Amino acid sequence: MDTTSPTAFQIRDLNSWYGERQALSKISLSIPEHRITAIIGPSGCGKSTFIRCLNRINDLIPGFRVEGRVLFKDQDINDPAMDPIEIRYRIGMVFQKPNPFPKSIYDNIAYGPFLWGTKKGPPMDATVEESLKRAALWDEVKDKLHQSALALSGGQQQRLCIARALAVEPDVLLLDEPCSALDPIATARIEELLLELKKSYTIVIVTHNMQQAARVSDVTGFFLMGELIEFGETKQIFTNPKDRRTEDYITGRFG
Repeated sequence: MDTTSPTAFQIRDLNSWYGERQALSKISLSIPEHRITAIIGPSGCGKSTFIRCLNRINDLIPGFRVEGRVLFKDQDINDPAMDPIEIRYRIGMVFQKPNPFPKSIYDNIAYGPFLWGTKKGPPMDATVEESLKRAALWDEVKDKLHQSALALSGGQQQRLCIARALAVEPDVLLLDEPCSALDPIATARIEELLLELKKSYTIVIVTHNMQQAARVSDVTGFFLMGELIEFGETKQIFTNPKDRRTEDYITGRFG
């Protein structure tokens, strides 16, 4: 892996717990900017916990605690002086199941910018249009912006959620199994979108789909039982893994 490329995150000795149960143990890795990093591993291995540590959304879970450093652009996001709300705007997140608000398509996109002070009218109109274009959804919804977002298909709803995250102009986009509830055609649209978005954003995606990780990611991390087993260029991970456990998982011997 090219260690000279700029990094968005430097994670050092990250440990986390839900109450007394340890979920992550001594995770250390660097996530490169403007590339797609895939996090793979069997259910319960800590993938979702890890990605949620990158924007402190785990803070909302009672009993959760974390140790170690998560440096984002050389700032430790766990520093008490850091505002977690601002962190979540700079580091957007899209969840496994599409979760549009029960509002219009327009209001879904406008929600975040409005909270941050952008007024409705021409500036907001431009933000909504640009966000939907970035999410490859504009042409499909431009004539029904004031209809309910809940009337969209599952794949459209997921792209809407991506557009909503992009509307506040984040630096990073985190996606936690964004295609697991989608059909193959919708999945392909999301994958095409991610390949386009990495030109402007750093992307981290959790996926159970080995083929998806191989298709879209530049680097891959394999997690097992809360530990990072292997991290490197995706091609190397999938064709010449250094750890037998990585090979066993990728070839379907377990998981």
